[in-house]
Amino acid sequence: MNTTQNTGTPHPASAGLPAGKVAFITGAGRGIGAAAARLFAREGARVLLAARTEDQLRAVAEEIRAAGGTAEHVVCDLADGASVRAAVDRAVERFGRLDVAFNNGATIQRPGPMDELPEADLDEIYTVNMKGVWLAMAAEVAAVRATSGTGAIVNNSSVGSLRGNPELPAYGAAKRAVNSLTESAAVTYGPEGIRVNAIAPGFTLTEMTRTWEAASPGVRERITAAVPLGRVAAPEEIAEAAAWLLSDRSSFVTGTVLRVDGGARA
Repeated sequence: MNTTQNTGTPHPASAGLPAGKVAFITGAGRGIGAAAARLFAREGARVLLAARTEDQLRAVAEEIRAAGGTAEHVVCDLADGASVRAAVDRAVERFGRLDVAFNNGATIQRPGPMDELPEADLDEIYTVNMKGVWLAMAAEVAAVRATSGTGAIVNNSSVGSLRGNPELPAYGAAKRAVNSLTESAAVTYGPEGIRVNAIAPGFTLTEMTRTWEAASPGVRERITAAVPLGRVAAPEEIAEAAAWLLSDRSSFVTGTVLRVDGGARA
């Protein structure tokens, strides 16, 4: 008896993790988003790259195509609901459907105590890092429903959302809200076959963390000292975790916030 057929368990992908899928990625012009776009395309996905930085998006998309992958890009402002919806719609227009999405785009705050953060900066952090994820998920769920029927979404959170974060309090709070949105969406859309998870990276070598280092000299060394693996992450390592959660290999995983932090929170 073939128990796999009787239980309805999906067969794992036989090629790359996201092989054959159409993927939408925000913040895809650099850092973790660009690493994810390269990885997903290399493993057989067709990718739609979205961010505000058109020159960077174009460069990553051209690199993917030069390597034999399929990629397009669209300028998208996560603070603008119409822009987010148009970007997701573009994936469907270009590739005919949407299967998976990686909501990676974010902005960082100026490091420092919460009472020293200007209200305008707080508003920007909230709008991009929390509301932008909300807007993206709403558009992505609608696109998956209308085309593929089932799919998966991964939101990029932060290990800083899982504890007190005195140096980046607004950033950590917004990312903790992303964790809650992730869990709520997993419960809401799981019955439809749409899985929603998050990853919580530790300190990763990106333009964002280099900005943090410039404002807080020594922060990388302080964080690394508390990491059991004794180092920080490369963007490609975070992308691998997102690829697994978006693939059929994680078909019974939803509503989780996966730490990818070298053991920092163990």
